Amino acid sequence: MKPVVALVGRPNVGKSTLFNRLTQTRDAIVADFAGLTRDRHYGNGRLGKHEFIVIDTGGFEPDAGSGIYKEMAKQTRQAVAEADVVIFVVDAREGLSAQDHDIANELRRLGKPCVLAANKAEGMHDGTKLVDFYELGFGDVHGVSAAHGQGMRDLVELALAPLNLPDPDDEADEDDVNKPIKLAVAGRPNVGKSTLINTWLGEERLVAFDLPGTTRDAISVPFERNGQRFELIDTAGLRRKGKVFEAIEKFSVVKTLQAIESANVVLLLLDATQGVTDQDAHIAGYILESGRAVVIAINKWDAVDSYQREQIQRQIETRLPFLKFASLHFISAIKRQGLGPVWQAIAQAHKSATRKMSTPVLTRLLLEAVQFQSPKRAGMFRPKLRYAHQGGMNPPVIIIHGNSLEHVTEAYKRFLEGRFRKEFDLVGTPLRIQFKSSQNPFADKDE
Repeated sequence: MKPVVALVGRPNVGKSTLFNRLTQTRDAIVADFAGLTRDRHYGNGRLGKHEFIVIDTGGFEPDAGSGIYKEMAKQTRQAVAEADVVIFVVDAREGLSAQDHDIANELRRLGKPCVLAANKAEGMHDGTKLVDFYELGFGDVHGVSAAHGQGMRDLVELALAPLNLPDPDDEADEDDVNKPIKLAVAGRPNVGKSTLINTWLGEERLVAFDLPGTTRDAISVPFERNGQRFELIDTAGLRRKGKVFEAIEKFSVVKTLQAIESANVVLLLLDATQGVTDQDAHIAGYILESGRAVVIAINKWDAVDSYQREQIQRQIETRLPFLKFASLHFISAIKRQGLGPVWQAIAQAHKSATRKMSTPVLTRLLLEAVQFQSPKRAGMFRPKLRYAHQGGMNPPVIIIHGNSLEHVTEAYKRFLEGRFRKEFDLVGTPLRIQFKSSQNPFADKDE
């Protein structure tokens, strides 16, 4: 198994920058703002042949009494419990603080191997400014610069050295079939996304706090159900553009959109107590534009009466008509109600999104559809549809070849889509149909 390295320290010492450097990604949000990271954030790092898992944590305040900072401290403690080794990050430029002492005492109490990294140490060649950090009692202080990539290799080697890692066996790359399904849970702030994932996992793996916008990063969590591996992605709630004031919120929107783009299936979570809002429609539209398979779940279904339920179902029909292909489920994440059918729908949506469609079958369906109902004539010409083949998956793309196809109407395109969906049982995924007209070889010749 891969060793786990947790990054711990007070707010704004550069843990997320270090995380990005170790994973060679930009997965953690980075800005000059204390307390930016709130949940645990996982990533994959590599040193030579050895791979390891890195956990980025929120600013650690061991004595936080209540509110979101208490929740963040709880997440950090759980990250340390999961880790094989801890990198304790301090700020070389600001120097030693009382909070660093508090964190050091807490790490000693938790009893995990710990390496002390003084970040932002670029230009400190003599190391005299790092002497004070020896008071923390973790031995040598290793000056690094996450922003400039200085000292990274030595730091990781020191962190992994006590673990006595064996040489990794050469393993064949996994087939696409065996890769985990990436499932993003998306929706407006405070609809219960983190609560739902915690319910699936059976632990308080993500901060679930009664405050809209608690989740700022898009957090990826490994999960297995009935032998199928998943990566559950809890995304930051998308707000209306007019309410995105902070730069941090803007980063969160970008992370959410990136999470949707990278997912195989998106679970669009709506709030039964608030109905289907314009913002829900915007998020649904983005999922559709991204071509992701989608399942719709109405959370907090137990908290509304029969009249509200009828209203919500009508709102879905009027505000989300473009997601008619998606299955609809009514759940209560906190009471574990209705979750089984959601998993079945997710599996079906992924299967539909990655369905292979043979050219002979597609062409037969196309010709049968044309025989049943020909496309509408445009002037002197009627579009002539000759054959079809698959042009991609997730979402499935069908490319139709013929003549004068630019005149095919949207209504006829929907007619064809219905025929293809029925034949291949495509549920929960967008289906894109593209037309390619043959060029007239005599069009450019002089009469």
